[in-house]
Amino acid sequence: MFYKLIHIFQQTIHDRLRHIILKNIFFFFCIIALSSPAFSQSDTIRYEAGIATVASTGQYAPFWLHNNNYGKIASTPASDMLFAGIGKGLDNPLKLFDYGFGVEMLVRDNKVKKEIFFHQLYAKARFSVFNLMVGSGEQHFGNQDSTLSSGGLLFSKNTRPMPEISAGIERFTPLPFTGGFLEIKGSIRHGWNTDNIYTQGMLLHHKFGYARIGGRLPVHFEYGLQHAAQWGGTDPLNGPLPDGLKNFTRVFRAQSGDENASRSDQINVLGNHIISQSLKVELEAAGWKLSGYWQNLSEDPPVVFITANRMNIQDGLWGISLKNKSFPYIKGVLYEVLNTTDQSGPYHDKDGLIYGGADNYFRGAYPEGWSYYSRTIGTPFVTSPLYNNNRVLSTQNNRVRVHHFGLEGSVKGFEYRALASFSRNYGVLGSQIDIPNNSFLLEINKHITWLSGFDISLSAAGDWGKYYGNSQGVLISIRKKGILLDY
Repeated sequence: MFYKLIHIFQQTIHDRLRHIILKNIFFFFCIIALSSPAFSQSDTIRYEAGIATVASTGQYAPFWLHNNNYGKIASTPASDMLFAGIGKGLDNPLKLFDYGFGVEMLVRDNKVKKEIFFHQLYAKARFSVFNLMVGSGEQHFGNQDSTLSSGGLLFSKNTRPMPEISAGIERFTPLPFTGGFLEIKGSIRHGWNTDNIYTQGMLLHHKFGYARIGGRLPVHFEYGLQHAAQWGGTDPLNGPLPDGLKNFTRVFRAQSGDENASRSDQINVLGNHIISQSLKVELEAAGWKLSGYWQNLSEDPPVVFITANRMNIQDGLWGISLKNKSFPYIKGVLYEVLNTTDQSGPYHDKDGLIYGGADNYFRGAYPEGWSYYSRTIGTPFVTSPLYNNNRVLSTQNNRVRVHHFGLEGSVKGFEYRALASFSRNYGVLGSQIDIPNNSFLLEINKHITWLSGFDISLSAAGDWGKYYGNSQGVLISIRKKGILLDY
Protein backbone atom coordinates (compact mmCIF):
# COMPACT_ATOMS: atom_id res chain seq x y z
CA MET A 1 0.00 0.00 0.00
CA PHE A 2 2.84 2.35 0.91
CA TYR A 3 4.65 1.70 -2.38
CA LYS A 4 1.39 2.21 -4.25
CA LEU A 5 0.95 5.64 -2.62
CA ILE A 6 4.55 6.52 -3.50
CA HIS A 7 3.90 5.50 -7.12
CA ILE A 8 0.73 7.62 -7.30
CA PHE A 9 2.59 10.59 -5.78
CA GLN A 10 5.46 10.22 -8.28
CA GLN A 11 3.02 9.95 -11.18
CA THR A 12 1.18 13.09 -10.01
CA ILE A 13 4.43 15.03 -9.69
CA HIS A 14 5.52 13.77 -13.12
CA ASP A 15 2.27 14.84 -14.77
CA ARG A 16 2.40 18.22 -13.05
CA LEU A 17 5.99 18.85 -14.11
CA ARG A 18 5.22 17.75 -17.67
CA HIS A 19 2.29 20.19 -17.78
CA ILE A 20 4.48 23.05 -16.48
CA ILE A 21 7.29 22.24 -18.92
CA LEU A 22 4.96 21.99 -21.92
CA LYS A 23 3.18 25.18 -20.91
CA ASN A 24 6.45 27.09 -20.67
CA ILE A 25 7.75 25.64 -23.94
CA PHE A 26 4.52 26.72 -25.66
CA PHE A 27 4.76 30.18 -24.07
CA PHE A 28 8.40 30.46 -25.16
CA PHE A 29 7.65 29.60 -28.77
CA CYS A 30 4.67 31.99 -28.81
CA ILE A 31 7.00 34.82 -27.74
CA ILE A 32 9.54 33.84 -30.41
CA ALA A 33 6.84 33.61 -33.10
CA LEU A 34 5.18 36.89 -32.21
CA SER A 35 8.50 38.73 -32.20
CA SER A 36 9.62 37.23 -35.50
CA PRO A 37 9.51 39.16 -38.80
CA ALA A 38 6.62 37.02 -39.98
CA PHE A 39 4.40 38.68 -37.35
CA SER A 40 6.06 42.07 -37.04
CA GLN A 41 5.92 43.08 -40.70
CA SER A 42 3.53 45.92 -41.52
CA ASP A 43 0.28 45.47 -43.42
CA THR A 44 -0.88 47.54 -46.36
CA ILE A 45 -4.35 48.66 -47.40
CA ARG A 46 -4.54 49.63 -51.06
CA TYR A 47 -7.08 51.63 -53.03
CA GLU A 48 -8.16 51.77 -56.66
CA ALA A 49 -10.67 54.04 -58.40
CA GLY A 50 -11.45 54.87 -61.98
CA ILE A 51 -13.86 55.51 -64.81
CA ALA A 52 -14.43 53.66 -68.08
CA THR A 53 -16.53 54.23 -71.17
CA VAL A 54 -17.44 51.99 -74.11
CA ALA A 55 -18.53 53.14 -77.56
CA SER A 56 -19.20 50.69 -80.37
CA THR A 57 -21.36 49.84 -83.34
CA GLY A 58 -23.68 46.88 -83.68
CA GLN A 59 -26.28 45.40 -81.35
CA TYR A 60 -23.70 44.36 -78.73
CA ALA A 61 -20.30 45.57 -77.62
CA PRO A 62 -17.48 43.59 -79.29
CA PHE A 63 -16.97 40.15 -77.76
CA TRP A 64 -13.59 40.78 -76.10
CA LEU A 65 -14.57 44.19 -74.70
CA HIS A 66 -17.16 42.79 -72.30
CA ASN A 67 -16.46 39.05 -71.93
CA ASN A 68 -13.96 37.65 -69.40
CA ASN A 69 -14.04 40.91 -67.40
CA TYR A 70 -15.82 39.52 -64.32
CA GLY A 71 -19.09 40.98 -65.63
CA LYS A 72 -17.98 44.57 -65.04
CA ILE A 73 -18.41 45.82 -68.62
CA ALA A 74 -21.97 45.91 -69.98
CA SER A 75 -22.78 44.03 -73.18
CA THR A 76 -24.64 46.98 -74.69
CA PRO A 77 -22.89 48.93 -77.48
CA ALA A 78 -22.46 52.01 -75.27
CA SER A 79 -21.95 52.21 -71.52
CA ASP A 80 -20.18 54.17 -68.79
CA MET A 81 -18.77 52.91 -65.52
CA LEU A 82 -17.40 54.36 -62.29
CA PHE A 83 -15.69 52.11 -59.76
CA ALA A 84 -13.84 52.51 -56.47
CA GLY A 85 -12.54 50.08 -53.91
CA ILE A 86 -10.10 49.33 -51.12
CA GLY A 87 -8.60 46.06 -50.02
CA LYS A 88 -5.87 44.14 -48.29
CA GLY A 89 -4.45 40.92 -49.64
CA LEU A 90 -2.82 37.95 -47.98
CA ASP A 91 0.49 39.51 -48.88
CA ASN A 92 3.04 37.59 -46.83
CA PRO A 93 3.03 33.77 -47.10
CA LEU A 94 5.62 33.60 -44.30
CA LYS A 95 3.09 34.78 -41.73
CA LEU A 96 1.51 32.08 -39.61
CA PHE A 97 -1.72 34.08 -39.57
CA ASP A 98 -2.87 36.73 -42.03
CA TYR A 99 -6.14 38.35 -43.00
CA GLY A 100 -7.50 40.32 -45.92
CA PHE A 101 -10.61 42.01 -47.23
CA GLY A 102 -11.95 43.76 -50.29
CA VAL A 103 -14.70 46.27 -51.00
CA GLU A 104 -15.43 47.51 -54.53
CA MET A 105 -18.44 49.59 -55.51
CA LEU A 106 -19.49 49.84 -59.15
CA VAL A 107 -21.83 52.36 -60.78
CA ARG A 108 -22.82 51.50 -64.35
CA ASP A 109 -24.98 53.19 -66.98
CA ASN A 110 -25.56 51.00 -70.04
CA LYS A 111 -27.96 53.50 -71.69
CA VAL A 112 -30.84 51.12 -70.90
CA LYS A 113 -30.66 51.16 -67.11
CA LYS A 114 -28.46 52.50 -64.35
CA GLU A 115 -27.01 50.15 -61.74
CA ILE A 116 -25.09 50.51 -58.51
CA PHE A 117 -23.86 47.44 -56.64
CA PHE A 118 -21.00 45.92 -54.68
CA HIS A 119 -18.88 44.15 -57.26
CA GLN A 120 -16.65 42.75 -54.52
CA LEU A 121 -17.32 42.49 -50.81
CA TYR A 122 -15.41 39.86 -48.87
CA ALA A 123 -13.25 39.02 -45.87
CA LYS A 124 -10.67 36.26 -45.78
CA ALA A 125 -8.09 34.78 -43.46
CA ARG A 126 -5.23 32.31 -43.58
CA PHE A 127 -3.76 30.23 -40.78
CA SER A 128 -0.64 28.35 -41.84
CA VAL A 129 -1.68 26.88 -45.22
CA PHE A 130 -5.45 26.92 -44.60
CA ASN A 131 -7.68 29.62 -46.09
CA LEU A 132 -11.18 30.83 -45.31
CA MET A 133 -13.20 33.36 -47.31
CA VAL A 134 -16.68 34.81 -46.83
CA GLY A 135 -18.27 37.09 -49.43
CA SER A 136 -17.88 37.75 -53.15
CA GLY A 137 -14.45 38.33 -54.66
CA GLU A 138 -12.77 37.90 -58.03
CA GLN A 139 -11.03 34.52 -58.29
CA HIS A 140 -9.13 32.45 -60.84
CA PHE A 141 -10.02 28.76 -61.19
CA GLY A 142 -8.36 26.28 -63.53
CA ASN A 143 -4.92 25.70 -65.03
CA GLN A 144 -5.34 28.02 -68.03
CA ASP A 145 -3.15 31.08 -68.65
CA SER A 146 -4.31 33.96 -66.46
CA THR A 147 -3.93 36.83 -68.97
CA LEU A 148 -4.19 35.47 -72.53
CA SER A 149 -6.53 32.48 -72.29
CA SER A 150 -10.01 32.41 -73.78
CA GLY A 151 -11.17 31.27 -70.33
CA GLY A 152 -11.46 28.07 -68.32
CA LEU A 153 -14.02 25.50 -69.44
CA LEU A 154 -15.92 25.16 -66.17
CA PHE A 155 -15.09 28.51 -64.54
CA SER A 156 -13.83 31.58 -66.38
CA LYS A 157 -13.72 35.30 -65.58
CA ASN A 158 -16.98 35.88 -67.43
CA THR A 159 -19.37 36.57 -64.54
CA ARG A 160 -19.42 38.85 -61.54
CA PRO A 161 -18.29 37.18 -58.29
CA MET A 162 -20.88 35.07 -56.48
CA PRO A 163 -21.38 35.32 -52.69
CA GLU A 164 -19.86 32.26 -51.05
CA ILE A 165 -18.16 30.62 -48.12
CA SER A 166 -15.00 28.74 -49.05
CA ALA A 167 -12.36 26.86 -47.09
CA GLY A 168 -9.27 24.96 -48.11
CA ILE A 169 -5.67 25.23 -49.26
CA GLU A 170 -5.49 27.86 -52.02
CA ARG A 171 -1.81 27.56 -52.94
CA PHE A 172 0.19 24.51 -53.87
CA THR A 173 1.63 23.22 -50.59
CA PRO A 174 4.36 20.55 -50.26
CA LEU A 175 3.31 17.35 -48.56
CA PRO A 176 5.45 16.34 -45.56
CA PHE A 177 8.24 13.83 -46.13
CA THR A 178 8.29 14.41 -49.91
CA GLY A 179 11.06 17.02 -49.97
CA GLY A 180 8.74 19.40 -51.80
CA PHE A 181 8.47 16.99 -54.75
CA LEU A 182 4.71 16.44 -54.27
CA GLU A 183 2.39 19.43 -53.73
CA ILE A 184 -1.37 19.66 -53.31
CA LYS A 185 -4.12 22.25 -53.12
CA GLY A 186 -7.88 22.07 -52.83
CA SER A 187 -10.97 23.84 -51.58
CA ILE A 188 -14.71 23.52 -51.04
CA ARG A 189 -17.16 26.37 -51.78
CA HIS A 190 -20.80 26.95 -50.96
CA GLY A 191 -22.33 29.78 -53.01
CA TRP A 192 -25.61 31.61 -53.43
CA ASN A 193 -26.95 32.52 -56.87
CA THR A 194 -28.39 35.99 -56.25
CA ASP A 195 -29.55 36.97 -59.74
CA ASN A 196 -32.95 35.24 -59.23
CA ILE A 197 -33.70 35.51 -62.94
CA TYR A 198 -36.01 32.50 -62.74
CA THR A 199 -35.15 30.12 -59.89
CA GLN A 200 -35.11 31.95 -56.57
CA GLY A 201 -32.23 31.29 -54.17
CA MET A 202 -30.40 28.64 -56.19
CA LEU A 203 -27.29 27.25 -54.46
CA LEU A 204 -23.84 26.38 -55.80
CA HIS A 205 -21.58 23.56 -54.63
CA HIS A 206 -17.99 23.52 -55.88
CA LYS A 207 -14.97 21.55 -54.77
CA PHE A 208 -11.62 20.92 -56.39
CA GLY A 209 -8.32 19.18 -55.77
CA TYR A 210 -4.98 19.45 -57.55
CA ALA A 211 -1.70 17.55 -57.25
CA ARG A 212 1.64 18.65 -58.71
CA ILE A 213 4.97 16.83 -58.89
CA GLY A 214 8.39 18.18 -59.74
CA GLY A 215 9.58 20.18 -56.76
CA ARG A 216 12.88 21.87 -57.59
CA LEU A 217 13.09 20.18 -60.99
CA PRO A 218 12.67 22.39 -64.08
CA VAL A 219 9.65 20.36 -65.19
CA HIS A 220 6.33 20.01 -63.33
CA PHE A 221 3.28 17.83 -63.96
CA GLU A 222 -0.15 18.75 -62.59
CA TYR A 223 -3.51 16.99 -62.41
CA GLY A 224 -6.77 18.54 -61.22
CA LEU A 225 -10.39 17.53 -60.71
CA GLN A 226 -13.32 19.92 -60.21
CA HIS A 227 -16.90 19.07 -59.28
CA ALA A 228 -19.64 21.71 -59.41
CA ALA A 229 -23.38 21.46 -58.86
CA GLN A 230 -26.40 23.75 -58.90
CA TRP A 231 -29.07 22.72 -56.41
CA GLY A 232 -31.85 23.93 -54.14
CA GLY A 233 -33.82 27.13 -54.59
CA THR A 234 -37.47 27.70 -55.41
CA ASP A 235 -38.99 27.07 -58.82
CA PRO A 236 -41.81 29.58 -59.60
CA LEU A 237 -44.02 26.76 -60.93
CA ASN A 238 -43.05 23.74 -58.82
CA GLY A 239 -42.21 25.40 -55.52
CA PRO A 240 -39.24 24.74 -53.20
CA LEU A 241 -36.59 22.28 -54.37
CA PRO A 242 -34.79 19.92 -51.96
CA ASP A 243 -32.23 21.68 -49.77
CA GLY A 244 -30.90 21.44 -46.22
CA LEU A 245 -28.02 19.47 -44.73
CA LYS A 246 -29.34 16.04 -45.70
CA ASN A 247 -29.63 17.03 -49.35
CA PHE A 248 -26.29 18.85 -49.23
CA THR A 249 -24.64 15.52 -48.41
CA ARG A 250 -26.38 14.02 -51.44
CA VAL A 251 -25.08 16.83 -53.65
CA PHE A 252 -21.59 16.56 -52.14
CA ARG A 253 -21.49 12.83 -52.89
CA ALA A 254 -23.34 13.19 -56.23
CA GLN A 255 -26.19 10.92 -55.15
CA SER A 256 -29.77 10.75 -56.37
CA GLY A 257 -32.56 12.61 -54.62
CA ASP A 258 -35.22 11.20 -52.30
CA GLU A 259 -38.99 11.07 -52.82
CA ASN A 260 -39.22 14.87 -52.53
CA ALA A 261 -36.99 15.41 -55.56
CA SER A 262 -38.11 15.50 -59.17
CA ARG A 263 -38.39 12.23 -61.06
CA SER A 264 -35.23 12.95 -63.07
CA ASP A 265 -33.25 13.79 -59.91
CA GLN A 266 -34.38 10.51 -58.34
CA ILE A 267 -33.16 8.58 -61.36
CA ASN A 268 -29.98 10.58 -61.98
CA VAL A 269 -28.43 12.82 -59.29
CA LEU A 270 -29.85 15.62 -57.18
CA GLY A 271 -29.23 18.94 -58.95
CA ASN A 272 -27.24 19.84 -62.03
CA HIS A 273 -23.72 18.36 -61.83
CA ILE A 274 -20.70 19.19 -63.99
CA ILE A 275 -17.15 17.91 -63.60
CA SER A 276 -13.90 18.88 -65.23
CA GLN A 277 -10.53 17.14 -65.32
CA SER A 278 -7.31 18.91 -66.23
CA LEU A 279 -3.67 18.19 -66.94
CA LYS A 280 -0.73 20.55 -67.19
CA VAL A 281 3.00 20.31 -67.82
CA GLU A 282 5.43 23.19 -67.26
CA LEU A 283 9.07 23.51 -68.25
CA GLU A 284 11.20 26.38 -66.92
CA ALA A 285 14.72 27.20 -68.10
CA ALA A 286 16.84 30.35 -68.44
CA GLY A 287 13.97 32.73 -67.63
CA TRP A 288 11.51 31.03 -69.98
CA LYS A 289 8.39 29.04 -69.07
CA LEU A 290 6.69 26.70 -71.52
CA SER A 291 3.26 25.43 -70.45
CA GLY A 292 0.87 22.97 -72.04
CA TYR A 293 -2.56 22.30 -70.55
CA TRP A 294 -5.81 20.46 -71.16
CA GLN A 295 -9.30 20.63 -69.64
CA ASN A 296 -12.43 18.62 -70.34
CA LEU A 297 -16.10 18.59 -69.33
CA SER A 298 -18.70 16.00 -68.48
CA GLU A 299 -22.23 16.29 -67.15
CA ASP A 300 -22.29 12.63 -66.12
CA PRO A 301 -22.41 11.93 -62.38
CA PRO A 302 -18.84 12.23 -61.04
CA VAL A 303 -18.66 8.74 -59.53
CA VAL A 304 -19.97 7.14 -62.71
CA PHE A 305 -17.65 9.28 -64.80
CA ILE A 306 -14.54 8.17 -62.93
CA THR A 307 -15.39 4.50 -62.40
CA ALA A 308 -16.83 3.88 -65.87
CA ASN A 309 -13.85 5.43 -67.67
CA ARG A 310 -16.03 7.88 -69.61
CA MET A 311 -13.37 10.49 -70.28
CA ASN A 312 -14.48 12.65 -73.18
CA ILE A 313 -11.35 12.97 -75.32
CA GLN A 314 -12.94 14.74 -78.29
CA ASP A 315 -14.15 17.76 -76.32
CA GLY A 316 -11.95 20.05 -74.30
CA LEU A 317 -9.63 23.01 -74.12
CA TRP A 318 -6.04 22.51 -75.24
CA GLY A 319 -3.53 25.31 -74.71
CA ILE A 320 0.16 26.06 -75.02
CA SER A 321 1.85 29.22 -73.78
CA LEU A 322 5.39 30.58 -73.66
CA LYS A 323 6.39 33.27 -71.16
CA ASN A 324 9.75 34.99 -70.68
CA LYS A 325 11.31 37.58 -68.38
CA SER A 326 14.26 38.67 -70.52
CA PHE A 327 12.63 39.94 -73.73
CA PRO A 328 10.05 42.63 -72.84
CA TYR A 329 8.76 43.25 -76.36
CA ILE A 330 7.09 39.81 -76.33
CA LYS A 331 6.50 38.60 -72.79
CA GLY A 332 4.02 35.89 -73.67
CA VAL A 333 2.41 34.05 -76.56
CA LEU A 334 -0.47 31.59 -76.46
CA TYR A 335 -2.47 29.28 -78.69
CA GLU A 336 -5.64 27.43 -77.66
CA VAL A 337 -8.07 25.05 -79.31
CA LEU A 338 -11.58 24.65 -77.90
CA ASN A 339 -14.06 21.99 -79.00
CA THR A 340 -17.46 21.23 -77.43
CA THR A 341 -19.23 19.52 -80.34
CA ASP A 342 -19.01 15.85 -79.28
CA GLN A 343 -20.62 16.18 -75.81
CA SER A 344 -19.81 12.61 -74.67
CA GLY A 345 -20.64 11.00 -77.96
CA PRO A 346 -23.84 9.74 -79.58
CA TYR A 347 -26.92 8.21 -78.05
CA HIS A 348 -29.79 6.22 -79.62
CA ASP A 349 -33.17 7.87 -79.86
CA LYS A 350 -36.41 5.86 -79.83
CA ASP A 351 -36.57 5.68 -83.61
CA GLY A 352 -33.12 4.11 -83.76
CA LEU A 353 -31.38 7.11 -85.25
CA ILE A 354 -28.10 8.17 -83.64
CA TYR A 355 -27.72 11.75 -82.53
CA GLY A 356 -24.59 13.36 -81.06
CA GLY A 357 -24.47 15.15 -77.79
CA ALA A 358 -26.10 13.53 -74.80
CA ASP A 359 -24.45 15.92 -72.33
CA ASN A 360 -25.91 19.18 -73.70
CA TYR A 361 -23.34 21.33 -71.89
CA PHE A 362 -24.53 24.11 -69.56
CA ARG A 363 -28.23 23.40 -70.26
CA GLY A 364 -29.03 21.36 -67.17
CA ALA A 365 -31.93 20.87 -64.80
CA TYR A 366 -32.39 24.61 -64.24
CA PRO A 367 -33.87 26.89 -66.94
CA GLU A 368 -30.99 29.37 -66.51
CA GLY A 369 -28.42 26.70 -67.22
CA TRP A 370 -24.81 27.22 -66.17
CA SER A 371 -25.07 31.02 -66.01
CA TYR A 372 -25.07 33.90 -63.54
CA TYR A 373 -26.62 37.28 -64.34
CA SER A 374 -27.20 35.95 -67.88
CA ARG A 375 -23.50 35.27 -68.43
CA THR A 376 -22.02 31.82 -68.93
CA ILE A 377 -20.01 30.83 -65.86
CA GLY A 378 -17.63 28.73 -67.96
CA THR A 379 -16.00 29.51 -71.30
CA PRO A 380 -17.64 32.58 -72.90
CA PHE A 381 -17.67 30.80 -76.26
CA VAL A 382 -20.60 28.77 -74.96
CA THR A 383 -22.71 31.79 -75.72
CA SER A 384 -24.17 33.66 -72.75
CA PRO A 385 -27.99 33.90 -72.49
CA LEU A 386 -27.74 37.71 -72.67
CA TYR A 387 -27.30 37.27 -76.43
CA ASN A 388 -30.67 35.48 -76.78
CA ASN A 389 -33.30 37.44 -78.65
CA ASN A 390 -36.02 34.83 -77.99
CA ARG A 391 -36.05 35.27 -74.18
CA VAL A 392 -34.75 31.73 -73.61
CA LEU A 393 -32.89 31.75 -70.27
CA SER A 394 -30.12 29.26 -71.11
CA THR A 395 -27.45 29.22 -73.80
CA GLN A 396 -28.53 28.67 -77.40
CA ASN A 397 -25.02 27.81 -78.58
CA ASN A 398 -23.04 25.16 -76.71
CA ARG A 399 -21.44 23.42 -79.71
CA VAL A 400 -18.41 25.38 -80.82
CA ARG A 401 -14.96 25.00 -82.31
CA VAL A 402 -12.50 27.80 -81.58
CA HIS A 403 -8.90 28.66 -82.45
CA HIS A 404 -7.63 31.34 -80.09
CA PHE A 405 -4.35 33.30 -80.10
CA GLY A 406 -2.85 35.65 -77.52
CA LEU A 407 0.17 37.95 -77.38
CA GLU A 408 1.45 40.34 -74.69
CA GLY A 409 4.50 42.49 -74.06
CA SER A 410 5.87 45.96 -73.42
CA VAL A 411 7.26 48.59 -75.80
CA LYS A 412 8.81 51.76 -74.32
CA GLY A 413 6.60 51.65 -71.24
CA PHE A 414 3.42 50.79 -73.13
CA GLU A 415 2.01 47.43 -72.02
CA TYR A 416 -0.02 45.67 -74.69
CA ARG A 417 -2.23 42.59 -74.97
CA ALA A 418 -3.69 41.21 -78.19
CA LEU A 419 -6.31 38.48 -78.67
CA ALA A 420 -7.64 36.87 -81.84
CA SER A 421 -10.36 34.20 -81.84
CA PHE A 422 -11.85 32.30 -84.76
CA SER A 423 -15.00 30.36 -83.89
CA ARG A 424 -17.53 28.16 -85.63
CA ASN A 425 -20.89 27.99 -83.89
CA TYR A 426 -23.24 25.02 -84.28
CA GLY A 427 -26.02 25.92 -81.83
CA VAL A 428 -27.49 23.25 -79.53
CA LEU A 429 -28.71 19.69 -79.98
CA GLY A 430 -30.97 19.60 -83.03
CA SER A 431 -29.73 22.89 -84.50
CA GLN A 432 -28.83 22.87 -88.17
CA ILE A 433 -26.45 25.83 -88.22
CA ASP A 434 -22.77 26.41 -88.89
CA ILE A 435 -21.94 30.09 -88.38
CA PRO A 436 -18.37 31.44 -88.28
CA ASN A 437 -17.41 34.44 -86.17
CA ASN A 438 -14.08 36.20 -85.63
CA SER A 439 -13.24 38.39 -82.63
CA PHE A 440 -10.18 40.59 -82.04
CA LEU A 441 -8.80 42.78 -79.27
CA LEU A 442 -5.83 45.14 -78.90
CA GLU A 443 -5.36 46.58 -75.42
CA ILE A 444 -2.70 49.19 -74.53
CA ASN A 445 -1.94 50.33 -70.97
CA LYS A 446 0.32 53.17 -69.88
CA HIS A 447 1.31 54.38 -66.41
CA ILE A 448 1.53 58.19 -66.54
CA THR A 449 4.01 59.28 -63.88
CA TRP A 450 3.64 63.01 -64.52
CA LEU A 451 -0.16 62.72 -64.26
CA SER A 452 -0.14 61.90 -60.54
CA GLY A 453 0.49 58.24 -61.31
CA PHE A 454 -2.70 57.56 -63.24
CA ASP A 455 -3.04 54.48 -65.47
CA ILE A 456 -4.67 54.97 -68.87
CA SER A 457 -5.99 52.05 -70.89
CA LEU A 458 -7.23 52.00 -74.49
CA SER A 459 -8.82 48.89 -75.99
CA ALA A 460 -9.95 48.49 -79.58
CA ALA A 461 -11.99 45.42 -80.49
CA GLY A 462 -14.13 44.06 -83.26
CA ASP A 463 -16.39 41.17 -84.25
CA TRP A 464 -16.89 39.99 -87.80
CA GLY A 465 -19.49 37.34 -88.57
CA LYS A 466 -23.17 36.53 -88.46
CA TYR A 467 -23.44 34.97 -85.01
CA TYR A 468 -22.47 37.90 -82.79
CA GLY A 469 -22.85 40.36 -85.66
CA ASN A 470 -20.43 42.93 -86.99
CA SER A 471 -19.38 45.30 -84.25
CA GLN A 472 -16.34 47.50 -83.74
CA GLY A 473 -15.64 49.65 -80.73
CA VAL A 474 -13.29 51.08 -78.14
CA LEU A 475 -13.02 51.05 -74.37
CA ILE A 476 -11.18 53.88 -72.59
CA SER A 477 -10.45 53.76 -68.87
CA ILE A 478 -8.53 55.95 -66.44
CA ARG A 479 -7.69 54.64 -63.00
CA LYS A 480 -5.63 55.55 -59.97
CA LYS A 481 -4.31 53.02 -57.51
CA GLY A 482 -1.90 53.11 -54.64
CA ILE A 483 -1.33 52.65 -50.93
CA LEU A 484 -4.03 54.01 -48.66
CA LEU A 485 -2.51 52.96 -45.34
CA ASP A 486 0.58 51.22 -43.98
CA TYR A 487 0.28 49.92 -40.44
